[in-house]
Amino acid sequence: MAPPPNATPAGIIALLPKLSDADADIRYMSLNDLDNILKSGSPGFLTNEYHTSAKTVECLLKTLDDTNGEVQNQAIKCIGSLTQRAPSELLPPMLEKLSTLKTTNAVDASIPATALRVFIASFQRPSVSTQPSRSTQEAYAAISKVLIPRLVGYVVLSHESWNHSRPASGMLDVQDDGTVDANALDVLTELIRCFGSMLQDAEKKALQKSTMAVFDHHRTSTIAKKKAVSAISLLALYMSDALLSAFVSSLLESFRNPHLTAGQHRLLITMVGTLARTVPERFGRYLKTLAPFILNPLSEQAYQDALEDTAENGTADAEDEEVREAALLALEGFLLLCSNDMRPYTDEAIQAAVRFLAYDPNVTADGDDEEMGGTQADADAEDEADVDEEDEDFEEEGVMSDDDDVSWKVRRCAAKALYAIISTRSNGDLLDNGVLYERIAPALIARFQEREENVRLEVLSNLTALVRKTSDHAVTPFSFAGETEFELISANEARSRKRRRLGSDATLFESPINTMSQAGFNSPDASPPPSSGPRADLARLSGNIIRGVSRLLKQSTLATKQSGIVLLHEMVTVQHGGLTEHFAKISESLVDAVKSPSAHSPAHAIGTAALASTGKLRIEALRLVGAVCDNHSSTLIAPYASSLVPAVAAAAKDKYSKVSSEAIVAVESLIKVLTPPRSAGTGQVNRQYVGKMYDVVLDRAVAIEADVEVRQHAIHAIGVLLARGSELSKAGGLSETQRTKAMGVLLDRLRNETTRMSAVKAIDMFLSSCQDASLLSKKWTRDVTIELGAQFRKANRSLRGASLAALRGLVGNPGALNCLDDRTVHATTGVLLPLVSPQDLNLLGMALVILAKLVRQNPKSVVDPRLNAALCAIVIAPLGGAVLDALLVLLKAIGEEKAGQPLMQSLLQDVGVNGDPAIVGKAIGTLVVSGESTVGVKLNDFVTELQSAPDDKRKCLALSVLGEAGYRLGSSSPLEPGLFTKYFNSSSQSLPRAAATALGRAGAGNVKTYLPVILTTTSKAGSSQYLSLHAIKEILQFTGQARSDIVPYTRQMWETLLAASQAEDNKAVGAECIGRLTVIEPKTFLPLLQTYLQDESPSVRGMVIQATRFTLSDSDEDFDEVLRPILVPMLISMLNDSNLENRRLALGVLNSATHNKSEMILPKLSELVPLVMKESMVKPELIREVQMGPFKHKVDDGLEIRKSAYETLYTLMEGAYSRISPMDLFDRVTAGLDDDHEIKVLSNLMLTKLVYIDPEETGRHLDAIAEQYRSILAFKPKENAVKQELEKLSEANKGVLKVTLLLHDILPGNTSAGNSLQSEKWKGYWEWVAKDFKSQVASVEQEMKSQTA
Repeated sequence: MAPPPNATPAGIIALLPKLSDADADIRYMSLNDLDNILKSGSPGFLTNEYHTSAKTVECLLKTLDDTNGEVQNQAIKCIGSLTQRAPSELLPPMLEKLSTLKTTNAVDASIPATALRVFIASFQRPSVSTQPSRSTQEAYAAISKVLIPRLVGYVVLSHESWNHSRPASGMLDVQDDGTVDANALDVLTELIRCFGSMLQDAEKKALQKSTMAVFDHHRTSTIAKKKAVSAISLLALYMSDALLSAFVSSLLESFRNPHLTAGQHRLLITMVGTLARTVPERFGRYLKTLAPFILNPLSEQAYQDALEDTAENGTADAEDEEVREAALLALEGFLLLCSNDMRPYTDEAIQAAVRFLAYDPNVTADGDDEEMGGTQADADAEDEADVDEEDEDFEEEGVMSDDDDVSWKVRRCAAKALYAIISTRSNGDLLDNGVLYERIAPALIARFQEREENVRLEVLSNLTALVRKTSDHAVTPFSFAGETEFELISANEARSRKRRRLGSDATLFESPINTMSQAGFNSPDASPPPSSGPRADLARLSGNIIRGVSRLLKQSTLATKQSGIVLLHEMVTVQHGGLTEHFAKISESLVDAVKSPSAHSPAHAIGTAALASTGKLRIEALRLVGAVCDNHSSTLIAPYASSLVPAVAAAAKDKYSKVSSEAIVAVESLIKVLTPPRSAGTGQVNRQYVGKMYDVVLDRAVAIEADVEVRQHAIHAIGVLLARGSELSKAGGLSETQRTKAMGVLLDRLRNETTRMSAVKAIDMFLSSCQDASLLSKKWTRDVTIELGAQFRKANRSLRGASLAALRGLVGNPGALNCLDDRTVHATTGVLLPLVSPQDLNLLGMALVILAKLVRQNPKSVVDPRLNAALCAIVIAPLGGAVLDALLVLLKAIGEEKAGQPLMQSLLQDVGVNGDPAIVGKAIGTLVVSGESTVGVKLNDFVTELQSAPDDKRKCLALSVLGEAGYRLGSSSPLEPGLFTKYFNSSSQSLPRAAATALGRAGAGNVKTYLPVILTTTSKAGSSQYLSLHAIKEILQFTGQARSDIVPYTRQMWETLLAASQAEDNKAVGAECIGRLTVIEPKTFLPLLQTYLQDESPSVRGMVIQATRFTLSDSDEDFDEVLRPILVPMLISMLNDSNLENRRLALGVLNSATHNKSEMILPKLSELVPLVMKESMVKPELIREVQMGPFKHKVDDGLEIRKSAYETLYTLMEGAYSRISPMDLFDRVTAGLDDDHEIKVLSNLMLTKLVYIDPEETGRHLDAIAEQYRSILAFKPKENAVKQELEKLSEANKGVLKVTLLLHDILPGNTSAGNSLQSEKWKGYWEWVAKDFKSQVASVEQEMKSQTA
């Protein structure tokens, strides 16, 4: 907007007379024009206009006393605008006049204070880590000269350029009658908020003294005292350690005052609790002396005294109740934010919270708290005998109300304190040692009969949190931005896949998705709960919990019912069942919760709010139905199907999409549990329900009015139903007509863009599970194949990957594969060829597997020049792992189908030595053996090539071909070991290594002939020994089914490998060989490895540590049985090794063990994590100074082990966060933000996950994170900094801004409950970032959006 034409001092002068006009509208409009001029004028247009500015101030002060409220408000706006433009020398007198302004005409007495606050807030807030701007410094100078003396009533700091006349009185002075200007406290709060970081210690002390005078005076109002607490807590952010210590000492003296009234006691406790929430990292050290004063009002003696007073007086003292409430709130703050400092008071805190959770002086407790303490048998008998009477009693108790009773606030605060203990002390702490289930859980269960709903909801929420914490894996892995579901599946497959062995080609055709689990074929694990640990503790209390919740479900409010159902859902999920003996108690209530409210009452009688609450209840009830079906046997569910199925089916057609969507998911779970094979024992009873569920899912899948999510879930349910195949047809549950119609719906949905992905997954599930070829029609199969192939051209990579996986399932099904005609095969090959490219290895691997199957079915339609050219293009790419295996499977199929001669010619002529000889050689060797005489070349041709080739590249290729051929020919191979070993002494750099690899590859197929020769060579020192070790590694890696051939040589190999590994060059490959050999005979060699960990030589111990790592990723059940009892002791021994490098290697072993042997690691993680934490700390003794020419340079020898420690913490955080102390973990993460660049990157990455895993704990550490981030962003490089340093700094800043945006978006400033997850320090940091790094933030935000698009 263009500035007004009169945006000049003259324009302002012209407006000033109008501010005194008799017409309020003219005064208002003139002020509005003045505000526009002040805002739009150039920044310095009043700099030299002192008199104009002074006259404007005088006029504005008069309008602040206007009789019209709107005029006053507009004048306040002008004050803010003028403050930013006025000359700096005008600020002190302007501030003095504002602070002494007395209004006579204004109705609102807070106008002067509001104007002062606007004046203060008009300037840019100073940053802790950056130099304040000139205008900010001038504003602070004015505040220091004028406002602070006006607030406290005396001059605090002397300023030469100002007349320091003592104010008549301070704005914060308390009058004799206890009155104080509460608006002045608002001004003080704004002053601290904006300029707290610039205040001098003397000013802070003066402001603290004046504020505490308001706080301490016995006659000041409650509002003033609360505002004083807010001001002091804000001031504490900027207090020095000495000032804070002195302030806490004064609080301690106040606590020791024997004449302390209840009101003063409450306010002192509130002050302490507020300080703990404001500056927890600095306040925690004082809890050693302060905590007893907070716990004293919560002691057993205080509890008994309260009950006695109530008995005598008929009601509890209101002030005493407020003291207890304040004490519990402060205790909650201590436990949440100063968890480590509160550890010595854990027992007292638990006792206090449990004690006052049951504090209900208006109800005589005749054993109520013991209601849940009987045996399960007694409880069941009581339920059956007196259920009606109990329900009536509970109903009477539930409607009991006493308006004068505020004890429920105490109980609610006690519940919140217990939640603080559960949330901060569960991971690897009070949960593992049984304290939470022995002392807290029974107290929570006993309060199920709580008559105040707010408290009852807190109790249920606490117990739900405890049950959730009990899960072995508290969080579900999530994908990062840009990482699709298909990528996660492929990555998981790559991690879990064991190394391919001889004859393992069939595993390549397995779907990456566990179709047995997806389709619900597998019955839930019926194994009993563990004998000890958190899950065992939960199992012992399950009966009491379910009995209590069942009562709540029968007689309670919607909110309580919903919370109870959520609790049951968590129990079923964590225990993988647990309702087998108790489902009868909740089944009727569960069905009622699923039903629509219209089933119980007319629609016009139900309000919108009630409908919304009922919808949430129904959603949770439907989720519970699904969880029960997924985790229990069919024999449990079948008797209740007559009530469950109609209710869930009706909910599936509900007009609310969220209810309908969740109902379809529940229908799918019912299909799984009520149909074969899981329902094999229930027979024909379930037939009547299959048709109803079939009709529901089919109707929802094609309903145009249904939400997209509902249709997608319905399509998936159709896939589950069809996957039952012949078993369901034989049982009479699904007719041929119904099946054909359902298959037609899937094909139709596959052609629809909005439901395509769901249809692809459903088809994949169906085809991967269908074993009966008669259930598949040729036309449907061909149409589906063509449609799946058409998706490969789509831009959506997730869709392409899922379609490819479905096609792999189709060709892996013999019945479906036989349905394909030549035309379909040819068309499918055409759409697959663009995927035969090294651009996307995930898609490439599956495409090669599908082509291999199609070659077996119809080689003439598949193998053509286009395919040969594509294969030649990828064979020169750096392939490995599953993709290389898939390529070799395809080449083997082409050779065996006698179609390999053109391809062989292309490989020899067009590729040859242009690619990696190791990969090209494997391809040619596979084709030579599988194609035999049909490929146009013989094995002897490559022997001749090896002997006559003029260059090393051709010889390396020939060796690779011969090695692969020897491996595949096995014992029938005519090749002798000497053919390879004679090249060990070659002067070439590449030939000896190629010969060693080929020797091992050939030896893996013919162990008896090759291994003795290799062992003989290994016993000789020199380069031949190193090469022989590589040959042994190949044999151990690819032996597969021929392991039995190695057994006679294991002892000799062990001795030879140990001796050879002593040489420094041989250590790494020797350790790998020893590890792989240990897997073959674990009973013999694992104890030996454990023994060698105590060897005196660090080199030997290091070799053993490396060898142990190679045993973890490639082992079987027999090996695990031997490893299980000794793995953790071995890890502890490794992590305590005296050698720094060995400890670094040990961290790598723990990292690998966490990935591959988590079930062995997790129970003992509490012994391992402290050792990792220890290695993540900076150790000054490892930092040394090195002279580099004229300069001295510091070298940190502990840097590499710290990197390994943070990598291990990252792995543990992902897989076992529930077993790590969150406080300790966050301490290391925040410390890592101040470490080396790579550790900073890891710490940032950990924060991006922790904000999802545990947002509450992340919110508690925002202050420490903000402090570290501020220092990173404020760092300025030296003028002579090199390019690499500047790039690292830029990358670090970008990483900080990314995480800052993520934390700001995910952690809300204010939650629905009214509490904020963002601290004041974080808010200040965010404002600074948003202003000073505006362009960088916008760039990073755009980049993050593009990644998630």
